[in-house]
Amino acid sequence: MEARWWWAAIFSVPLLGALIALDPWELSPIAGYPNFSAAPIEMRPFHLNRQFPRDRHNKLQQSQILFSREVHGPESLAFDALGRGPYTGVSDGRILRWDGPDLGWTEFATIYPNGSEHCKPQTPPAPNIAHEHECGRPLGIQFMKSTGELYIADAYFGLLVVGPEGGQAKPLVNEAEGSSFAFTNDLVINKEGLIYFTVSSDLYPRSRFLLTAFAGDQSGRVLSYDPVTRDVKVLCRGLLTPNGITISKDGSFLVFSETGRCRLNRLWLKGDKAGFMETFAELPGYPDNVRVNSKGQFWVAIYCRQSLSSWILLRFSWIRRVLVQLPLTFKQLNSIFLGSHPHALAMLFDQDGKILEVLEDQTGKTVKFISEIEERDGQLWMGSVLMPHIAVYSKS
Repeated sequence: MEARWWWAAIFSVPLLGALIALDPWELSPIAGYPNFSAAPIEMRPFHLNRQFPRDRHNKLQQSQILFSREVHGPESLAFDALGRGPYTGVSDGRILRWDGPDLGWTEFATIYPNGSEHCKPQTPPAPNIAHEHECGRPLGIQFMKSTGELYIADAYFGLLVVGPEGGQAKPLVNEAEGSSFAFTNDLVINKEGLIYFTVSSDLYPRSRFLLTAFAGDQSGRVLSYDPVTRDVKVLCRGLLTPNGITISKDGSFLVFSETGRCRLNRLWLKGDKAGFMETFAELPGYPDNVRVNSKGQFWVAIYCRQSLSSWILLRFSWIRRVLVQLPLTFKQLNSIFLGSHPHALAMLFDQDGKILEVLEDQTGKTVKFISEIEERDGQLWMGSVLMPHIAVYSKS
């Protein structure tokens, strides 16, 4: 009897390995991506994360939670020239506007064609991941001050625009240099009306965003779009998940997140360094959107601190390759990658990339998974691509 169990074990191990490798029932996260490969990623030593300051008082726990269950996944926030808002894109593919306690949230714009059955909004709003590619997933948003138009970076449909009165968003661009955008992420508009935006990946859509990290995907790009000439230019390429983007107060440089490398980059637009990219600031975690305040300082929302498990995964490509071949859900894969409990981290930098302030909720008691920080009238408005609310922290 023992001999039979021994031989069964000997034959079952390679059989199990073959089933995992071949994935005949397409149960792995890379099902549908036969060309997936895991590239090496150069990582700084993990112990250097200890050098970053902490908020020992967990100040973000004093934040106020607004609009609970009224919005879902409000990643980016904007206010128009009349002070109305916030406006935000939510997970069912709409742009909503807060019109006060009497009217509440009203639909301002849609990405998808009117009447699409799969894109009917739910009450309360809920994710629609299975149909995101049809309904859209608006991420970064910003108003063009001169026209009142709202420009939208949609994960699936690229760069879009909608007029001051809202309605159906008009697509502008979804490819450059013969390569379509798989995952458009964020945008910023300069004083002259030129739009800068990020494409996190040309290979993997937002619904498979973890594959950009596990693949070491460096197809990310930073681009510009001129609404007058309709010219699209690629400014930077070969980036590991470029994400949030903003422009300095004087318009001389861009600052954008390179999420996969836990850093902010600076791209010079003017002066002797025009066209040159450099590291602006190293970060203790994975940055999402970055926004400039009225003083010309930069707020960066950090999705989570880098854990030892995520560092190991990024450092060793063979481990990433093995994991994505297992029959794991993306939720399980994300939990393995994060390797820590949900929390919130916000950092403020000056124009030289020096840390000015750190705000945290280390336990996630009140705030977690923040995606953007918009400073307005002494308050920090914080969006989240995952949470069903907006958080507001008063600095005074």
